[in-house]
Amino acid sequence: MPTMRDVAKKAGVAPITVSRVINNSGYIREETRRKVEQAIAELEYVPNSLSQSLRFKKTNMIALMVSDITNPFWTTLTRGVEDACMGGGMNVILCNTDENAEKQENYINVLLQRQTDGFLLVPAGGEPAVVKRIQKRGVPVVVIDRQVPGVEVDIVRSDSEGGAYTLTRHLLERGHRRIALLSFSISISTARQRQAGYEKALAEYGVAIDPGLIRHGRPRGDSGYMMTMEAMASMNPRPTAIFTANNFIAIGALNALHDLGIRVPEEISVVSFDEMPYATEPFVTVAAQAPYELGMSAAQMLMSIISGEEAPGNRDIVLPVELIERRSVMTLPMVAQAAPEE
Repeated sequence: MPTMRDVAKKAGVAPITVSRVINNSGYIREETRRKVEQAIAELEYVPNSLSQSLRFKKTNMIALMVSDITNPFWTTLTRGVEDACMGGGMNVILCNTDENAEKQENYINVLLQRQTDGFLLVPAGGEPAVVKRIQKRGVPVVVIDRQVPGVEVDIVRSDSEGGAYTLTRHLLERGHRRIALLSFSISISTARQRQAGYEKALAEYGVAIDPGLIRHGRPRGDSGYMMTMEAMASMNPRPTAIFTANNFIAIGALNALHDLGIRVPEEISVVSFDEMPYATEPFVTVAAQAPYELGMSAAQMLMSIISGEEAPGNRDIVLPVELIERRSVMTLPMVAQAAPEE
């Protein structure tokens, strides 16, 4: 493999001259530049990008840390990040934390040592300490999907509260009053916001909030399955509708209802926050986020901070959520409560 010294010898110049041509630094006579570029081409010399990145303290690498890459939401978001970074000349290192703080910490230790230029972070458990640690090292960070208390940081997220409000109202407009909420840990801001949207819609319709209808588990299918089994066994009367706080919980809920012989939507309605990961019957009514656009927006913001075009701040960019009506909701006979005035 040819070296910089080989290029210098062929061009008849000093190695420092070759370095200046490669890095476009310092004054170089045009004739000398042409000789060096010709020598590089003839020798097929490839500059050592690692040594250059160490010299200029820039690696053109950003880290994307998500909670569960098996979820199509994060897969699509990752594609948005990658497309934005390709257009900006950056490369992406993908890390999957599984909401595990220790695993997240190990990733961050390695990435900081390798002088990663910036982080796109979904903080495990929504904890602020990890954000502060990255900022303390002077490395730009943009948080995705979640709000983080007690720290100033740029955030790009979806309208979780608004989407949950719209989805719950959709059920209320179709006569449902006993609506179970199957969610995940309220230590995560998206769970808190989705529950807040659910409760806001109930309050507007004059429906008392029943804590017995609200359950918290993990944002996974097995947890959705168990919560649904428990809800169907213990709630009396049973709910007429189930609102799942993410798509994997919805899959678990549908599987549980199938095993119990409870038909959807004939005997119970089901809606979900997040688009479903694959075709399911019946097709589920959802509050759909825009993960690709979310990834694109976050990556573009981070690259602007890295390049110095924008200063890091405390921006909170909220993308809209779309209600997609399908076939998983049955309209019930209207009850006495009147709908709220517009």
